[in-house]
Amino acid sequence: MKVGSAALHAKGQLPMMPRLARIAAMLFLCSAARAGDNWPAFRGPTGLGYTDEKDLPAEWGGKEEKNVQWKAPLKGQGHASPIVWGEKVFVCTVYWPPDVKAREKVMPEHHVLCFSAADGKLLWDTQVQPGPWLRSDFRSGPGGGYAAPTPCTDGKLVWVVFGSSVIAALDYDGKVVWRNEIVPYTFDVTIGSSPVLYGDTVLMLCAMAKPADSCVIAYEKTTGNIRWRQSLAGTAFGHSTPVIIDIAGSPQMLIVASGGSVGASAIQSLDPATGKRLWWCRGAGDVASPAFGGGLVYFDSGRGGPGFAVDPTGSGDVSNTHLRWTVPQIPEGLSSPVIVGDYVYRLHVPGVLKCWELKTGKQVYSERLAGISSTWASPVVDPHGRLFFANSGRSYVVKSGPEFSVLAVNDLGDPSHPSPATAGGRMFLVGQRNVYCIGQK
Repeated sequence: MKVGSAALHAKGQLPMMPRLARIAAMLFLCSAARAGDNWPAFRGPTGLGYTDEKDLPAEWGGKEEKNVQWKAPLKGQGHASPIVWGEKVFVCTVYWPPDVKAREKVMPEHHVLCFSAADGKLLWDTQVQPGPWLRSDFRSGPGGGYAAPTPCTDGKLVWVVFGSSVIAALDYDGKVVWRNEIVPYTFDVTIGSSPVLYGDTVLMLCAMAKPADSCVIAYEKTTGNIRWRQSLAGTAFGHSTPVIIDIAGSPQMLIVASGGSVGASAIQSLDPATGKRLWWCRGAGDVASPAFGGGLVYFDSGRGGPGFAVDPTGSGDVSNTHLRWTVPQIPEGLSSPVIVGDYVYRLHVPGVLKCWELKTGKQVYSERLAGISSTWASPVVDPHGRLFFANSGRSYVVKSGPEFSVLAVNDLGDPSHPSPATAGGRMFLVGQRNVYCIGQK
């Protein structure tokens, strides 16, 4: 089986190792390759923002709606990014009936929508029973926190998480297969992390308001039974989505979440099969998912603070042994970073794109993307090295490399925060009013 370029970003070299370990590693990589034709989770098949789509248009929108193949009205709102499998697009939203005035006191309806990728037709709309957590903090918009996690799929089931502290599995006809409440559901705001599929489990980072309750939970994907639960005691803030990478044939689950005390670990690596903690590094983390490439993991908080690059081949506390470089204070930027070749790219407020050398952390440039609608949406990188800082509002397409070069500026006039999804030569964007399909036409 051919392994796509996106999958290669998540793997390391496979040295001589026991036969069973080699088989397990290859199954992990082949699974990523199969998913590479789709967009099955937050930031794609690798969770790192890489796409194998070579024919994505650089320009779209405007008065003529250039390269907008279709748009479909969206019921409800949320920050969840779309996912795509075959000819189906899945979106999570929440919805308050029009007669509800005090939204902070009323739980909204939780919806999972399925659209045809071919023409935008709504195939089904399933309502999931909310969990028990009623949020009162609306800093991210009324529906943002309730529908922040992006769903994931394996082509048979779709797993969804809502900020009311509920996780559920649906089949491709929209039927709820199982539903669990995530306990003890004492979050600082709501759950912001997205579910991650690994083998026959769905992994969920649950950073609680009480650090002693924070954990990672592995659910059996077909039943919802808990396979294992790993305590992350001391973790106080963690709204990022974990990333699974391959290091020398061994998968690692990278979790970015700050501890409740100064000097606590900000990134840690777990064995995704068992939850065993492999290594950890002190720093700052919260919202942004880590980036991985060239043998290094880059991470920062997303809420402002320094950035860190760490070598993921160590064990135990690697803060003094495998930390390769740091960069000083970075303003808030809730999007996740990305590594392309020899460079790290990071977007932050007020629409500033920073580029650093991957090996040294030396700043290459810091340039303004004037008027960009969202510093929350995470970028996508295609095989040509084009970075799509795309959302349904004002978006930029930037050429990767040491020279800052804007290839296109686009606007759909429907600004929102979800990150893009790509599949079948198309890009899918979720706005406040519509779902959009962008492709050559």
